[in-house]
Amino acid sequence: MKYICLGYIDENMFNAKSEKEQKNFVDECMTYDKELRKNKNFIGGEALQSIRTATTIRYKNGKPIITDGPFAETKEQLGGIMILEARDLNHAIQLMSNHPSTRLGGTWEIRPADEQINALYQEKEKYSMASHQKET
Repeated sequence: MKYICLGYIDENMFNAKSEKEQKNFVDECMTYDKELRKNKNFIGGEALQSIRTATTIRYKNGKPIITDGPFAETKEQLGGIMILEARDLNHAIQLMSNHPSTRLGGTWEIRPADEQINALYQEKEKYSMASHQKET
């Protein structure tokens, strides 16, 4: 089963670390991610740039409102996502509990992927591609 893991970090805490401490933190996380890949639990993921580069879009009075920065004012910000393959939620929790970022102050939110909705998107995409190929 696929799980989407949202990784949160306090950017101020990370930025307060020395360059060597930051590098060690990243190296430790990458080493664990490599182990997840080796065991075929890591499907994909991306680190995100700082919240200073974030833009939030929401609708108000029927119009999109664009705001710089994250939507919520919190101490921790979304720092990246990881897609895991795990037997069940307990397995996903076990895998992410061992992630070095958790021990170093990070937080992971783990959610099952919605396989039903994703299958609908894949079917629509396949149909769209087939229709496009017939047109060309």
